[in-house]
Amino acid sequence: MFRGANKVTLDAKGRMVMPTRYREQLQERGDCRLVVTVDRDECLLIYPLPDWEEIEGKLMRLPAFNPQSRRLQRLMVGHATDVELDGHGRLLLPPKLREFAHLDRNAILIGQGNRFELWDEPRWDERREDWLKAEDPSVSLPAELSSLAL
Repeated sequence: MFRGANKVTLDAKGRMVMPTRYREQLQERGDCRLVVTVDRDECLLIYPLPDWEEIEGKLMRLPAFNPQSRRLQRLMVGHATDVELDGHGRLLLPPKLREFAHLDRNAILIGQGNRFELWDEPRWDERREDWLKAEDPSVSLPAELSSLAL
């Protein structure tokens, strides 16, 4: 499980150093191959290849005639790009994906269980503040979350 928030820096070529603690987890799995794709929140999603293959299979089993399914397939599978950690623990983010997520130099890598989210740092700070302000205690939780004790 990947968790936590880490500040990362992209170099002039668009390479990002994966934090050491995550590299060790990825190496323990015996594979440093990853898949990077887009998210509707204008960040990038980074999956270890085996986890991505499961997600991709689920996406491709969605009904082909459903417009929402097709949009999700086009976005996530259509932008999916294989990357690999190099010997220095860096991954090269393709220019189109960096452009999509507004990534320049300073970024935040957020562990989300089986994947990471990569955000432009100022956008992350802004979105996080929006989410915190939008919290309305009078709004009830969805049924799936009603038994969750935090």
